[in-house]
Amino acid sequence: MFKLIGALAGYYFFGFFGAIAGYFLGSFVTRFLAYGMGGINPLNAAHRQAVFLETVFVLMGKLAKADGHISQDEIAHVEQFMQSLGMSPEHRQQAILLFKKGAAPDFDTEPGLRQFMAVCGHTHSLRQMLLVYLIVMAVADGRIDSAEERVLTDVARQLGYDQAAFTRMLDMVLNQSHFTAGRAGSETALDDAYKALGVSKESSDQEVKRAYRKLMSQYHPDKLMGQGVPEDMIAVATEQSKEVQLAYDLIAKSRKQ
Repeated sequence: MFKLIGALAGYYFFGFFGAIAGYFLGSFVTRFLAYGMGGINPLNAAHRQAVFLETVFVLMGKLAKADGHISQDEIAHVEQFMQSLGMSPEHRQQAILLFKKGAAPDFDTEPGLRQFMAVCGHTHSLRQMLLVYLIVMAVADGRIDSAEERVLTDVARQLGYDQAAFTRMLDMVLNQSHFTAGRAGSETALDDAYKALGVSKESSDQEVKRAYRKLMSQYHPDKLMGQGVPEDMIAVATEQSKEVQLAYDLIAKSRKQ
């Protein structure tokens, strides 16, 4: 019942993506009713999720067309995302229109990202998860080419990341993809594990553990949902947390030997 109420309220106040976001706000509504005005405001959360989703679809289009060609792997990635949100045919059509809008050759990312920063930018996890999701999207066809990296770098800049910070995040996310893909036993696995955590072989045990705990906290589902990441996008963070866990386990095992 609360999900239905959230969907109706989200649609009324924020339109199409508000309806989708509102559907996933049952837990927020429960807390709101339990704790009153001091609790989480479900409409504010719906607004953040609506803006988050709009930004994701538009930027997915921009990123997919960055190299001049939208691959079947990229299309499949977007289709899978829409299926996970349980979109109706009408909602899918609107999402596709946003994707096509972002894929237009002259599309400017700045207005949409200014709106994103105004609504979601104060929350580090929302900025980070937007960038993580776009990086995962970029490697849907198996690689990140120079045009895609330029788009990612520009988006990261508008999200407040300097070049060094973006490079570290890109390196971590790319190396976090190695482990559940069956590459944990490869010759370079240990090097990849250190990169996945953003540390080096010279880092102390305490530094490694601190980096591991920070990443696991950043990818924690409850924390992300509380800050406005849509529920079905939590799956991306869950997968990344599995990679981080495997990377940390490999490092810990190697240091015991």
